[in-house]
Parts: sequence; C-alpha cells; structure tokens
Amino acid sequence: MSKKTSVPLLPIQLQGPPISSADEYLTKAFSTPTPASTESRLLQSIRTALRGSDTEHVSNIQKALFTGSKDAIEREVTWNAHCVVVSYGGVMIKKWDLRQEGQSIQWACLGEIEQAATKELFSVHGSANYTSDDHVPAERHGAKDRPTFGPFTRAQVNPKPDPGKSLLVPAVFIFLRSIGMIFLLDGLQYTFSLPFIVRKAWPVSPHGVMIQRVLEPGEVQEAETTGDALLPTIFSVTSPFAEPSAVGFSTGIVGGNNGTSATLQDEDEHLSSPLKSIPPTEMVVWASYDTSSNKDNIVITVDVEKRELSVWRYVYIKPKDTPAPLGRRSRSNAKKRQSWSGIGSRRTSALYPDPSIRTELSHPLSPKVRSRDPSPTPDFFDRPEMPPLSSLPGMPPALSTTAAMQSLVTGTTSSQWPHASAQHTKGRRSSLNRNDLSFNLDRGALGNRVDVDITLAPIEHGRMKAAYWMEKIYVEKISAPDASSWRKISVSLFDTRWDGTRDRSLMAITFPGDESVAIFSLYYGDDKKMKVGPEPSFPGISATSVCATRGSFRDLLLIKPDGRLSLLVHGICEVPVVLKEALSHGMRPQNVDSRHSRVVCVEESHSSTVTLAYEDGRRAVASFDLSPTDQLTKDCLQALSAVLPGSIMFPLHMLFLEYWSKHNFSTADVTEFECFRRALYTQFELGNTKPPNPSDPWSKLGQSQSHANFRDDPALRNLKLPPNTIPRKPIPSSSQPSMMIAPVLYTLHTLGEYLRLQVSRFNSVLLLAPIICRLAIAVRPEWADYWKRLVPDTMDTWPSTDTTVITNIDDRLPVWPPDISAILYGRISTPDWKVPWHDTQHIAARFYLSPSYVFGGTAPLKALHELTLLYQNLSDSKADTLKKAQNAIYNMVSRCDVRFLDSLPLGIAAPLREAARTCQLSPPGNWPLEAYKAIGRNDLAASASDSHDIFFRDGYRSIKDYLNPSHSRRTIGEVVADAKVAANGDLDTISGVELNLEDFTDIRFGQDRRLEEVARMLCSSNVPAVRIMERPELNEHDQTRDNQNQVLRVAERTLAQPYGRALFTFGSTPTITREAYNIPKLELAVRIMPLNITVVPEPGKLPVESLSWGEFHNGVAAGLRLSPTAKGVESSWIAFNKPSDLTPEHAGFLLGLGLTGHLKEMLTWHTFSYLTPKHDLTSIAVLLGLSAANVGSGNQHVTKLLAVHTPALLPTPAVDLNVSLPTQAAGLSGVGLLYLGTKNRRMAEVCLNQISRRDLVQPDLSNEHREAYTYAAALAFGMIMLGKGTTIPADVTLLSRLSVLVHGDANLVLGNPSRSQFDINLTSPAATIALGLMYLRTERPDIADILTIPDTVVSLNRIQPSFLLVRTIARSLIMWNSIAPTNEWLVTQIPASIREAIDLRRQKSIDDSMELAYYNILAGCCFVVGLKFAGTASQEAYIMIVRYFDLFTRLVYSNGPAFDHKIKRSAVRDGLNIISISLSMVMAGTGEISCLRRLRYSYGMYQQAMYLHGFKYGVHVATYQAMGLLFLGGGRFTLGTSDAAIACLVTSFFPRSHHISSDNKSFLQALRHLWVLAVEPRCLIARDVDTSEVVYLPVKITVREDKQESDTQLISPTLIPDIGKITRVRVDTPRYWPFYLDTEALPRHKEALLRSQTLYVKRRTAFLSYTEDPRGSRSLFVRSGSSAGDAATLDFPQLKDAKTHPASDLSEFITSFSNDVLFLAFADHFARDVGETEAEQLFHTYCHAALLDSILQDKPQTLQTHLTLYLYRSMKPTSRFFHLRLQDLRFAADFYSKIYEKRFSGKPESAPRPPLIRDSTVRLCAVLSHYAKGQATFPPGDGNEDKRNMDHHLAWYLLRNGVPVSTLLVILHRLATEAHNQCLRVATPGGTTDANLLDEGIREVLHATGTKMTTAFGSGWSVRSVDEVVKAWSNVA
Repeated sequence: MSKKTSVPLLPIQLQGPPISSADEYLTKAFSTPTPASTESRLLQSIRTALRGSDTEHVSNIQKALFTGSKDAIEREVTWNAHCVVVSYGGVMIKKWDLRQEGQSIQWACLGEIEQAATKELFSVHGSANYTSDDHVPAERHGAKDRPTFGPFTRAQVNPKPDPGKSLLVPAVFIFLRSIGMIFLLDGLQYTFSLPFIVRKAWPVSPHGVMIQRVLEPGEVQEAETTGDALLPTIFSVTSPFAEPSAVGFSTGIVGGNNGTSATLQDEDEHLSSPLKSIPPTEMVVWASYDTSSNKDNIVITVDVEKRELSVWRYVYIKPKDTPAPLGRRSRSNAKKRQSWSGIGSRRTSALYPDPSIRTELSHPLSPKVRSRDPSPTPDFFDRPEMPPLSSLPGMPPALSTTAAMQSLVTGTTSSQWPHASAQHTKGRRSSLNRNDLSFNLDRGALGNRVDVDITLAPIEHGRMKAAYWMEKIYVEKISAPDASSWRKISVSLFDTRWDGTRDRSLMAITFPGDESVAIFSLYYGDDKKMKVGPEPSFPGISATSVCATRGSFRDLLLIKPDGRLSLLVHGICEVPVVLKEALSHGMRPQNVDSRHSRVVCVEESHSSTVTLAYEDGRRAVASFDLSPTDQLTKDCLQALSAVLPGSIMFPLHMLFLEYWSKHNFSTADVTEFECFRRALYTQFELGNTKPPNPSDPWSKLGQSQSHANFRDDPALRNLKLPPNTIPRKPIPSSSQPSMMIAPVLYTLHTLGEYLRLQVSRFNSVLLLAPIICRLAIAVRPEWADYWKRLVPDTMDTWPSTDTTVITNIDDRLPVWPPDISAILYGRISTPDWKVPWHDTQHIAARFYLSPSYVFGGTAPLKALHELTLLYQNLSDSKADTLKKAQNAIYNMVSRCDVRFLDSLPLGIAAPLREAARTCQLSPPGNWPLEAYKAIGRNDLAASASDSHDIFFRDGYRSIKDYLNPSHSRRTIGEVVADAKVAANGDLDTISGVELNLEDFTDIRFGQDRRLEEVARMLCSSNVPAVRIMERPELNEHDQTRDNQNQVLRVAERTLAQPYGRALFTFGSTPTITREAYNIPKLELAVRIMPLNITVVPEPGKLPVESLSWGEFHNGVAAGLRLSPTAKGVESSWIAFNKPSDLTPEHAGFLLGLGLTGHLKEMLTWHTFSYLTPKHDLTSIAVLLGLSAANVGSGNQHVTKLLAVHTPALLPTPAVDLNVSLPTQAAGLSGVGLLYLGTKNRRMAEVCLNQISRRDLVQPDLSNEHREAYTYAAALAFGMIMLGKGTTIPADVTLLSRLSVLVHGDANLVLGNPSRSQFDINLTSPAATIALGLMYLRTERPDIADILTIPDTVVSLNRIQPSFLLVRTIARSLIMWNSIAPTNEWLVTQIPASIREAIDLRRQKSIDDSMELAYYNILAGCCFVVGLKFAGTASQEAYIMIVRYFDLFTRLVYSNGPAFDHKIKRSAVRDGLNIISISLSMVMAGTGEISCLRRLRYSYGMYQQAMYLHGFKYGVHVATYQAMGLLFLGGGRFTLGTSDAAIACLVTSFFPRSHHISSDNKSFLQALRHLWVLAVEPRCLIARDVDTSEVVYLPVKITVREDKQESDTQLISPTLIPDIGKITRVRVDTPRYWPFYLDTEALPRHKEALLRSQTLYVKRRTAFLSYTEDPRGSRSLFVRSGSSAGDAATLDFPQLKDAKTHPASDLSEFITSFSNDVLFLAFADHFARDVGETEAEQLFHTYCHAALLDSILQDKPQTLQTHLTLYLYRSMKPTSRFFHLRLQDLRFAADFYSKIYEKRFSGKPESAPRPPLIRDSTVRLCAVLSHYAKGQATFPPGDGNEDKRNMDHHLAWYLLRNGVPVSTLLVILHRLATEAHNQCLRVATPGGTTDANLLDEGIREVLHATGTKMTTAFGSGWSVRSVDEVVKAWSNVA
C-alpha cells in the first residue's frame, strides 16, 4: 500500500505592498473632494439625487480586472470621478480625462466588442455612400436567358458569401450620468446616450457588457401605490450603434456547451407574448466571463426583500436568431384611463392603463418596418438590430425632479420618430436619440386624452429583440445579515475541468455575515441544461480563485475566520498555507501571522497573484505560483492524473509540492523533476542507494547537469573529462509493492515512448528512464531491460533472474513492454495486424481505475495518438498507394501542428515523408493551403490563396537580382544623390506613361522597344518636336503666325493623347500612397525643328473649352491608372486630393475612379460638395462615375442623385434645374448604366421619350448639344433593354415607336399637315442603335429587316451616308450569330445594286451616294466583326480587317483637288477611324507588331497631313485609342464580349467623330471612356513561386465551345479565351512541377482564375527556366554527367579528389542554373573543399555527394536527412543518444529494405518512384565498421569506465540484433537443452542420431520463437546473434 502522507503546510512568500501607477496618478493628479462631513444636508441630497441612490461614491478610486478571451492578457481599469486609466501589470497604458464632459463617472469596466474583420471594417455603407448591399446587377438565368455581365464582373459583384468573419477587440466601457463611451484599444471611440443612471457593469461573453440601472426607492414606492410592474433594470450593450437592450427572461436555455449553439426552451412562447425581463428587484452581485479557465456564463443576483440568492445562466443569441417579432394587436378591452401624473413621472400607467399594454410597451420594442433612409453612420460592427431604448413610452430616467428630467430629455436629435422606431437593415445603424422620450412626454403633457392606437401607429411590434437571455437555475436562502450587506457577497469560479464523467466547474460564494463559503458544482444534465449541485461548505470570510498548483486550472484561496489561509485544490481538498516574509538581507523569512494582525479579506486577484488586506489596514501582495515550469514534470503529473485515482494523485502532488518548497520552489536545472522523482519514490516506498558525496570539486563537476549536457561536445572530445555519475542501485523492499506501481509504470513508459518520438525531447527520455527502470525492477524487470537497452546509463547493472522476486511480479503487465516503434512498423508492414496502442484512457481501463483528471481531460499524449492514426491511414489495405498517402497527409495537416513532421525522428518520419513525396506529383485540387505547403508544393498554395498578384516592383527585387546581378550595384553616392533629388521634390514630376511592370513586360514583349515607342507617342507631358519646311521668304511676323498655327494643330493632337494613355496605363498602379495623387501635366509647347525653338501657344488662341476637355481626359487617364483592385481608395483619400477650386483634371480623375468602382466608397456629404458648385465637368464625372461604379444595380440612392440633374426623371420635367444639356445627357447615360440589363420599364420609357424630346426639335443656341443628348438617351434605352427584346405587347409598342423614330412618321409621308414632333436626322441613327441593343443576339430577322439599307440612288440620297454605318452595326447586333469574318458574309451585308455599281465603277462613273454607302457599310461590317471577336486575336478576323484597313489607308492618303473627292476622302477617313479601332479591338492587349506598324504610320502621316484641314480631332482620338487598345493595360488586359461589354464598346467607340477638341455637340466626350466596363484581365501569367519572377511557360488550355472540346497550346504570358469557355488549364513540362486547373469540375479553381490570372509554378531543381535556357542544353543532367560515383560516396564515404567530378565547383555550378537559396547556402558552407583534417574533408565529400543527389532527384528535403545520417555515422557508442538514434536508424533501414518497394514505391500501380533515401545508404550507415564483429562480450576492465563501455557495447549489441530479453533467453535455454536431451539418440520419428542436424533444427526453432517474442522490426532476431547466443550457452555449460 502507498504511504499515508500528511497534508503539507505550503509556505508562500509575501512581496510587499501593492504598487499601482494608476492609483498614484489618480491620487496626485486629482485633488481630494470636499469631505461629506463639511457639506450641508441639502448639498448632500442634491449630490445623491444626481448620482443615484444605489451607486458607488464617485470620489473613490475603483478598479476592475479583465482577462481577454483570446490573448489571455490581464488588464486593469482604474478610475475616479473624472479619469479612467488602463494598466497592464501595474503599468499605465492609456488614460482618458473626461472632466470636459461635465459629468461624473458612474462606473467603468473592460470588455470586448465585436468588430468586422473584412473589408467592410473600413468601408461605409447605407446612405452614407453609394454601395448597396440590397441591389446587385440583375442576372436572369432562365432557359433562354444569358448573363448580361461577363464572368469577372459577376465574380466581383456577387462574391462568395463570407460566413461573417469578425474579431473581438478589447474595449473600455465608461458610463457617465447620461452618456456612455466606448474606447477601443485600437484607437476608435464611440459615444451613445443613456436614458438611465448605471449602477454597475460587468463584461459578458462573447462580447459586450451587462449593466444594471439604478432602481430608485421612489420608483418602487410609486409602483406599490399604483400597482404597476417595475420596469426592467438589467440591460446589455453589444454595439456602440445600438442603445442598451433589456436582458430577456427564459424558463430554459438548452445547449450552448461543447460547441453547440444555445436555444431557448420557451421559443414558442416568445413568439406569442411580449418580452419578459428579469425582475427589477434582483440586484446583480457578479457576472462571469468566458476565459481559458472558465467556460460557464453565470450571473449571481440577490433579492433583498425575499432574502434569496439566485444563480442564473446567461447566453448570447444573435438578434437575427431570436424568435420573430411580435405582431401588432389591438386591445379592445383596454381600460381608458387618461390621466398623466406630471412631466417628471416615470410611469406608463397614466398613458397606458391596461396592464397588458403597459407590459408590452414597458419593454424595448422590435418594429418590423425597414427605414427608407438609414443613418449615415459607418457600420463597423455586425450589431443587433435594435431600436433606441429611449423610444419606449414611459422609460424611466434616473431623476425624479422636473429639472433633472428636462436635462435628460434635451439631448441630441439624430432622427425622427418613424425612423427611430424602424428596424434597420444590415449595414445600417440605429440612430442614437433621446428625442423620442421627449416626444412621448410632450404628447402626454399637451393633451389629457391620448388615443392608444395613434400612439401605437409608429411602432409595429410589441417587443424588442434581446441580445442576452437569462435562466434561473438555482435559488438559495440567505440570512438577514447577508441580505442587508449583499454588496459584500463575493463569487468565484474555480476548478473548471473534466472530472471523468462530465465537464463541471465549482463555484464558491462567500457570505461574510455567516462567515461561510458555500461551494456549488455547475454541470450540464442529460437535458442539455445547466444544473447546480451543492457541495460541502467551508468556514471563511473571504475567498477568490487563483492559478496556484495546476497551471491554468484555478484553485480556491480561503481566508478563515481566524485569519489563517488555505487552498482548495483537486476540487475541495484543503491544503493549509503559511505566509512568509523576508525581513532584511541575510535573515530567514518568518511567519507573518506572528508580526501582523490577521488577514481579513482578499482584495484583488491577478492570475496567481493576490492582494491581501489585514485587519490593521495593511495590504500585501502574495504570489501563489506553485505550478512547475519544467515540461517533463508537467507531462508526468498530467499523465498520471489521467490514470491514478484522486486518493493516490492528491498525496503524490502534495509530496511534490512539499519537496519543491524545501528548495524554495526553484526552477533551476532539473530541480523540479528531482522533487517529482523523490515524491514518487516516497509515495510508493521505493528505495535507492544514495549517490556518493564526492569531496573534491572535480568529482562534483562530474555529477553536475552541465557535465551531462556537454560531455558529448566534439570540442571537448580530446580533453580529460570528470568521472560520470554512477547510477543509483535499487534497495530491495521486504514488503509487497503497491498495486499502483504497475499503472504508474505503464503510464510513464507510455510517456517515455511518446518522448522518444520527439527529437527535441531526447534529453527528457534520459531523465525519465531511471524512474521507469526503478519501478520496473519492483514489478516487471523485463521492462527495465528494455529501457537499459535504449539508455544504458539508466541502471548500474542489468536485471537478471537471480535478483528478481517472483512473488512481486505483476502479471497485469506483459512480459515485454509495448514498443511504439515496433507497433508503427507493424502497422505499415502488416496492415491486417491490429495491435492497439494504449494511451492513458486505455491504461486506466486496463487496471480498472477511476482517474482523478485533476489536470483536466486533455489527453497528454494526443500527438502520439495522432501519429498512430496517420500510420493507420498509411496501412489502409483498401486504398492504393496514392490514396493512402493523400489521406495521411490531409489528416496530418488538419489534425496536427504544421511542425509535427519536423519533430519526428528520421525513421518514424520516413513513411510520412515518402507519402508527401507521393502526393507531390498530383495532389488533389481541393486541399487546404497548408497541405500543399506540407508536401513542398508552395506553388499550388500560392495559386489557391486569396491574394491578388502584384505586378509592381516598388523597391522589391527578386532573388535572382542579388545572386546573378545583370548590372553593377548602385554606389552609396548614387543612392545619396537620389535621396537629395527626392528631398528637393524633383521626383514628383511624372510622365503618365510609366507602367512599372518591367518583370512582366520584359517577358510579355521580349527585348524589343515597342512599349517604349508607344509610350513616346502617347506621352503628353514632354515637349514634342515638329519638323517643318524652311520658308526663308517669310518675314518674322508671318513666321511667328505660321509657328502658332503649327502649335495649335499639335495641341489638338496633344489634347487627344490622354484617350490612348488611359488605355495603355490602365490598372498599372495596384496601391496608393497617403500622399497627393499626381496627375501629369499637358505640355502644349512645341519645339520647332530645324530652328530648334520652343513655341508656346499664345493666350486665347486655344479655346477654354478645348483646354478643359483635354485636362478632363488627362484626369481620366490618371484615375484609370489605379487598379480596380487597389486598396485604400476611400472617401477621405478622394477628398484629400480634392483641390480648393474644382478643376477639369480632378473631374476626370473622379470619372476614372468611378469607372474602376472606387467611387462606391464616396460619402454622401463629399458627393454634395462636388455637385453643389454646378461645375459641369465635375457633375458629369460624378454622375457617370457613380453610375458606372454601381452598374446594373439599380441603386436607389444614385437614382435620386441622377434625378435631381435629369429633369426627365422628375414628375414635372419642365422644371428648370439650371443644369446644362451635357450634364443632363450624362444623367441619362448614368441611368442607362445604373439599370443596364435590368429591363426596367419605367426608366426605359423615360429614355425613349427623351430621344424625341420636343424642345430639341429646332436647333437654337440653348440646345446646341441636342445631338449628343439624343444619342445619350438612345444608348441609355438600349442599355436598359439590352438583349431583352421580346414579342410581348409592351416590347412591340416600344418597337413601333422606335421604328417611327428611325423612318419618320407615316402621316408626314402621306402629306398630312401636322408639325413634326421630332427631327429624324437626330432620331434615326439614335433609334437605330437603340433598336440594335434592345434586340442584341436575338437573331430576329424581322427586326433586322426594319433597318434595311436602301439600294437605289434615290433612296440613298434621302438619308445621310453615315446612317448606313449605324444601320449596318445595328442589324449585325441583332443577327449576332451570323457575323463571320469572311468575305461571303460581308458581301451579303451590301445590297446587290451597290455591289454591282462598285464592280463597274472602273468602267463607268457611278453616283457618289453609291460609293459613300459602300464605304460606310464596309466600315460598319469591320466594326461588328471587331465587336464579336474583341479580345480573341482571331486570325480570320485579323486578316479581314487588315485588308480593309490597308484599302482605306490608300484611299485616305490619295490626292484629289475636286470637292467631291474631298467628300469621299472624309467619309473614308471616318471609316478608317472605325476600322483601326476594330482592328485593335480584335487584337486588344496583344501588342501585335504589324498592327503597331500600321498605327505608327497613321501617327506619322499627321506630319505630312499637317496642312490638310480634313485631319480632324476625331482622327487623333481614333488613332490613340487604337494604340491604347493594342497595348491595353500594358498587355495585361483585353476586351470581353458579354452583352454589357458590347453595349459599352458601342458607346465608347460610337462612329460619330469629333471635329475639334471642344466638340461635344455630336457626342458626349465623357462617354468615350466606357470601354473600362468591357475590360477583362485575361492575361495568363506564370510566376516562379520561389523567385517571384514572371517566366515563359508552355500551357495547354482546353476550351469547350458548341459542345466540342479543343486543346490549345500557348506560351504564357498570353491572353486566354473567355473564362466561361475554359474547362482545364494544364502545365505539363519536364522543367516544372505539373500544375492542373479544372475550372469545370472544381469551382474553387474557377474562382482562383477569376480572382488572379497568375499561375504559380515550381521549377524542378535540375533545370533552368525557358528564359535562361530556351533549348534545354544547360540542364544539370547534360552538364553534370553520371552521378553514380556520388551515390557510392553516400554509401561508402571515402576520401577522393572531388575536383575530378564535373560539378566539382559546386557553388558556382549551382549558381549557374539555380536560384535556390537552400542549395547555394549548403554548397557554400558544407560542400567546400577547405577541410584541414581528414574528418572535415570526408564530411565535405559526403555533403558534396548528398547535395548533388538531392538536386538530381529534385528532393531538397533530404539534405537534412543526409546530415542526420552522417551524424549517426560519426556518433560514439558512449554518446547519450547513441542507442535512441540507433533504434530510429533500424526503423528506417527496415522500412526502406522491406516495406518501401512493396507498399510505398508505387510499383503495384505501375508508377514506380525512387525513395527519398537510398536503401544502401541507410543500411550501410547502420553497419558501423568498428562494431561489425558483433561480439557480446568484451575484455573486462579494471575501472568504472571500462564497465560503462562494456554496458554500452552490450546494449548496442542487444538492440542491433533484436535479442530477446534475458528472462526469455533463460527459458529458451532450458527448453532447448531439454529438447536436445530428449531427441538425441532416440529412434525416428521421435528423435534422431544426427547431433548436427538436431542442433540446426533447434536453432531454427529458437530463431523463430525468439523473433516472435521480441518487438524487433522486420529483420527480427538476427541469425548471427542466434549462433552467438547458442555458443555462449555452450560456453556457460
């Protein structure tokens, strides 16, 4: 039996009085208020009335503690009447001085508040800006419908729903008299109103605080007088944007434990009745908070009158999860008492006499109606949807006087009654107002009769949604003294853990009046409801929970009535405590009780530190930190607690604390573990001989821990070391050993096996092994034999049968201990072998024990359990090799730590590393990112991440730039010079054509200079040079005038350059800085060559309108440089860049931000500041920008904004809004964008009416922009009805109206006298394009026939030739599928008569109308081909358009003086503009060189055509747009062909060119930038994941079109087809690891491709990239030759001349082909030929071979393995870890030689793969040359060192050969002898006469029997060892 030990007296040393910097600061900074004794009674009464009768005195310094739920940091808040201080560990962190508020602080506390963790944290929603969560682009997915928008737009607008990510932020809650404040520790601050005075507040879980208001005595008296119920007093605050809500009362809360969600038992009742609140007479004493040591949410209240203490359980339920709001019901039987008790009354009885109505209305309400005008306050929180508390009729304020009430009522008004009572949608906050209470009071004061229904009208529902609910779970009667002094009652939760049957907590409630501490247990019953069970009480006057003896598990510190202290540990086991105090230096600590008065209470408790208060007022701090810090000691205690019962575990733990206390709780070296060892031996009466006590320092050094740590240091190898410690010998016991030794032995053995599988814990194995052996000697000596083989120094002698006491053997233990290495080996070698591994739970069951679990239910050996499960996955016989490996790796990542594999020894980790290698080639596509990283495929992890690819460098340089710099590094002088330039501000000048994409463009466009050439042609910030003819005949005046003409003409070109630059630099800036955004200047000066003079345009020469629009487009180009995915473009940043006076440049910048979606972030008031000045360009930009940012959403806020600038949207369109016609046109265009594809009939009707707007029929000065307005209305109509035209009557009506607008009114044709309602010259082309967009892709020939092209000269002369261009486009839009880039299709678009006339024009003259019609139809056909094949780089489309581009080019630059020739040339010029844009649309983003040559020719021809007046501004626009399209976004973007993209492209490139730069009469220039909405990032980029370089890469893309799949081989970077058509993307090249995207089967892959078009690839180590080695002639295989010699070096390390190897200079060799830093560092440090000794040279030779082998096999992860093998090779047998590593090496050797080929190599599936480690390398390493003899005996020595060496040799021999334990050998010897004697010389078949044959048979039986009876691996008991053992037997014999 175990020894009965008395409970020790634990000494606790005091640390002096508590010191708090917050206390000192508040005491010194704030003067002491006037003592109450000197105040008059009147003043005291006033102070009490203002403060509330039940609050703490505000002049006192008070404190509150809080521990975060996640960070476990203890924070302290300290406050007085006006200041709050937050401290960490007594150090002030922050303070808030609130004296300016003019109110006293009632209470303060720390807590946590929920804050959104997504982007919305910094975004502002609701009416504050124009982001709408309620409206998304309308998409219809019927059988015949198709999406309006492309896949990229749909992915951005409809992102994958986020499951509500949020984080808890620490916050300080401060409650003043009428306001509350929340200060987040991250800097944010919020203020809200309080309609009552707060008595106290407590932090609650998961976030927020629970508050209790002051309950005035007058309120109670009034309730008793009137018979009314008291209003609730307990509320919760969960958000700064919602006022306090009452805590709901529930009869039962079910669930909420073990990760389940809590529900209300009386859910149905709450659906049909008002909200029940907690009785107001319940005074809250204490509320718990969820921490790591407490998981129970408890509230303790006291009802003073009933003298009852109640225990409540509270729970948080999101308001959206609460029952549905109560409907409004009429109370027909309501009494009509109409009196009002006065303005200051707090009762509702006068207004609502019926008790049911009063009950319903006396609680906060939860109305259902949504507010149409949500509050413009930022939504930073996912807050409950609650109305203002102050809107409750009759909600009582804290004051009873009229003046006090009036001060409470006159608060800030933030909304009116209907809005305040409305339920807000998500993304909006509840308005904070106290005005609603004033409303109710005024209604009562102004009239004596108030109609109940009228008052109820604004409130739709009868109860408020509560965020917190409480259930009463226990009631305890208390004594009268405790009831009267209920504020002194304290509560503590402690010992929260699993007790073997359930999770439970203990709760201690201290009753000072009765001087007792009541203990209760809290647990969940079978009904999933919390229960309370009473436990034994203890006498005490104060108590608190403290982390004392068990780490994070709390114990209870008790203060006895006599002042003595004790701890309740292990539940309710009491341990006395004595306080010690060090007097002075050199004096021993003395008991405090003898020097001071008794302890009376515990004031504060921080983790393990408490502040004690004495009777004389003295305070002292004491630390109860009695938890061991040594990991091994903690592991032992935790493991034993999971096996041993409490009757054994408690005295064992107390013995440990007693022995540890004698060492003053020292944590030095192994002190703690030695105390544990001593306690264990004492507990089970196990004796050991005392170690000798050496007298000389040299011997003492040998017994120190330092000697044990450093004796194997190679630096000390050749020095003489002190003698080693002699192991202690066990003292045999005469008594029977305890029955508990066996489970303790089994537990510690299991722990030792667990530590043996962690390389970092080998030292702990050496410490634990002696204890295991000492326990084993007593009950099972074979186990000691097992551990002496692993740790020879653990015992002095080997256990033998001579010293074993047979009666002490515990048969419950197996003869040979479970060997985890052998079990794991058996799992993978024999999958059907189901040998279980016993953890602590199974050990307890095996010995029929009930564990104490005093350290909780956490399994101490969880990692060991996980490892066995992983090996079980590897041994699954039902799966193939790949599936087994995938299951193992996936489970390892999901269940274990990421560093789990690195912590395992070499052999144990080998199967898992091989599994990772198996998965490396083709891992599943749906793995988590961590799994890809675990198998070394960080390329797949990077591709699956949510981050966007970053193209800019911004100070970043790739690794290659440092390893192989292409140019010399910058000098310090150059860096300093650049810094000076930056300091002077010279760097601010930018050209606007910088792409900053060198790493991408160098690969995308090779080494030519096409990008530089385009940038030169599009740059408008440099002074252009123009060469003119020298005309010496001109005088100076004429020369100056001629120069000015040149300047003006060049200026027209310069003003058009931003069109192309916007396309060229689109999205090239992925991030913004917090500095002002620079917009490049427009340089209008010209350098005239050859005169070399710079000429500036004279003032007034250039129209102001021209300059304004040029600057506008310049601003658009600057805004479009910002990527649509750029972060940080917020409303404040936009406002920061706003100039003092609105400028055209900033207006364009706003439009650019809107087109990229960034104007969604603009706040309402910022928008008004832009629109109020009526700056036309700014208004146009804001209206179009907001509409584009919310395209297709139908956002109501933007609609309202458009309406006030568009009279057509107003009820009375004739109203004069003082808005210019271009602004109105922009408003109409905004309507089209906002309702794009929605088929909104109302908006479509408005736009259709505006096409034929009556006041625009006759031209005059007021409507000079009427054509632009008409086009805007038509395009808006087409966008709204985009592709939605049908045959329903409504659409037929629209069709007939459009037909009239196209062809004119039939009545006018018949000659009926009536005034024309519209100008057909305006409406015909506009209605034509509207009709084409409405019936886009409908394939309706009947609709297309409406737009017939005239085929006679007469009919052609009736319409403008340009109309034919528009009709051709519209007809083709309708018949979309028939468009083909063929000559046959084009011929069918031209009427036969026109074709015939053109064919005969060389023979006879034809009418000009025929020729003009022909050119326009050709241009229209090219345009629609460009639309259909936009962004496809179709070869057929390219050839067709280029042919007509060349044809029109020749016609344009032909000369002809005749007027009619000029007309034709002008028409051809307009056609060429369209064709050039069409060509660039097809080749968008490709940068195709032949297209660039043609466009550059057009650009250069301007020099020759300088004097031609027909060279219009529109020509420049078309040329630059074509250039920009060709290099769209620097080659990273292209165009889409969705319906929305087609509409935007038609609008942007509409064939109506501008004559001059100020021309907006024909078409609104701002609409030319809508191409942005058609842009798609379809450039597939391959990036090396290790170097982050963009690389060339062959990619195979599978496309499905028309139900047919086809493969396309491309070289990335490249533009790819439409994402919707791509089904698979595959990288299959020997230079890179395979990569596969299945966008059809795996939605995750498609989302990844939509999010980022970057493929991260991992290059194999033996190859160079395609950029560095295009032909593959420099791969390592080609350059290094055969590697057979190196493999031999790995197997047989030997000195040789490494320089003979072709890769001798390995560092330089690797640098030439690899950027891998690991290889370079390894080669530089370990493979250098600089060894001075033979050992060093041998090591370098070995590393050289290992590195080359790893590179050739592409397995860098084996470098560490090779180093480990070399370490094993060079170990001495006397090393402490030699045998542990030898056992690991045996595992690896047997795995690779006997298991790998069969189960891991992939050969059964015909996919063989070489192992990570060569079989020969492992096996030959294990055979150490100087121990190859394998002798079991060695020459005896004279000293201890020889004996120790002999023990090491014997242990090595037994371990290496798998020899059975000695007791088994004795039995086998006896059996073999008996068999020999019985069988020899006995006649067959019973015997034999052949002695040799008999001995051979017996030897085989011995070998088979011994192998089965040992835990050896696959090799078993070696045959050689069997022979040697038999020989030893014969020698003994």
